[in-house]
Amino acid sequence: MLILNRKINESIIIEDNIEIKILDIVDGKIKLGIEAPKDIRILRKEVYDEVKAENEASIQSIENVLDMIRGKI
Repeated sequence: MLILNRKINESIIIEDNIEIKILDIVDGKIKLGIEAPKDIRILRKEVYDEVKAENEASIQSIENVLDMIRGKI
C-alpha cells in the first residue's frame, strides 16, 4: 500500500487520467474530488462490498435453480 500525505487542494494522479484531490478536511473527515473518465466505475468500498455480496448471492441462487432443473431432467 502506498501512503501519501496531502494538504487541501493537493492531488494525486493515477495513470494519466485519474486525479484525486483533497477538497476539505473537517472534524477528521476528508472530502475527496475524483476526476476520471466516465467508463471508470468509482464506488465507496462499503457500496462495492454490498454490490459484490448481492451478486454472489444471485449467482448462488441461479446455481441452485439450475441444479434443481438438472435433477428433473
